[in-house]
Amino acid sequence: MPPKAPIKIFAGTSTKYLAEKISLCSGRELGSVNCLKFSDGEFTTMYEETVRGSHLFVAQSTFPPSDNLMELLMMIDAAKRASAYKIVAVMPYFGFARQDRKDQPRVAIGAKLVADMLQAAGVDRVITMDLHADQIQGFFNIPVDHLYASSIFVPHIKHMNLDNLVIASPDVGGTKRANTYAKFLETPMVICHKQRSKANVVDEMRIIGDVADKNVIIVDDMVDTAGTLTKAADMMLEAGARSVRAFTTHAVLSGPAYERIENSGLTELYVTDSIPLKQNCDKIKVLSVAQLFADTIEKVYNYQSISNQFLI
Repeated sequence: MPPKAPIKIFAGTSTKYLAEKISLCSGRELGSVNCLKFSDGEFTTMYEETVRGSHLFVAQSTFPPSDNLMELLMMIDAAKRASAYKIVAVMPYFGFARQDRKDQPRVAIGAKLVADMLQAAGVDRVITMDLHADQIQGFFNIPVDHLYASSIFVPHIKHMNLDNLVIASPDVGGTKRANTYAKFLETPMVICHKQRSKANVVDEMRIIGDVADKNVIIVDDMVDTAGTLTKAADMMLEAGARSVRAFTTHAVLSGPAYERIENSGLTELYVTDSIPLKQNCDKIKVLSVAQLFADTIEKVYNYQSISNQFLI
């Protein structure tokens, strides 16, 4: 059997904070890469050490701006041209995932475009977490390891020892996720039914299920403007809930999100560090996914099963 290719972990500019924790958890040194910027905003990436024959793991979440996606693509291209053996894109947050279908005339399917660009750049595998739509895995013709923050959230929820617990989905589309949590925690589930007139605007919402005298936990894959989340929390408190907490994987938190969370009836909002927080908020608690990704990287590198990372 030929000798195994050496492993190297690198990070894009926006995800270096998380890649440093991943490297620490895996006991490996983070590789050195430089992003050179020109005065007009153009940039290029350059590895500052040899990657020839290496099994490369490139960590970069692709939250806005689109420079983060472009930087990842250029790092993949640079690694390919430098004769890396394998290139794995580690994308804790997969941007453009909300554009997973053509739900209106003449719109782009952004998630499919991103998948095509990653493959065209030369990536051999993708490791990501809590895609907005599971079917995005099918947009790729290469292996995709789809991790779930539930493997971190569920043990934390159990440790909180809340009585009269109920799991809630903020919309009909998240019922599968909420049902998974409810199954492992052996609790009932409720659903928030909402109607939108346009993106990020909720016109009407109603609760399906009983939350009276319950400690409610809302679970979702991301929180953006926090309009749905805070409205659901306030409605549940009005319906007699004891407390409302939320566990959402990706803290997009744009626009008035921080102000809404601070002024809402939410007791706490738990998120992961897949996206860095833009500002501090007493109600927002961060749980790290570094160990989860470090374990997955080691198992992928050693051709081991990662099925024990899943709760579903």
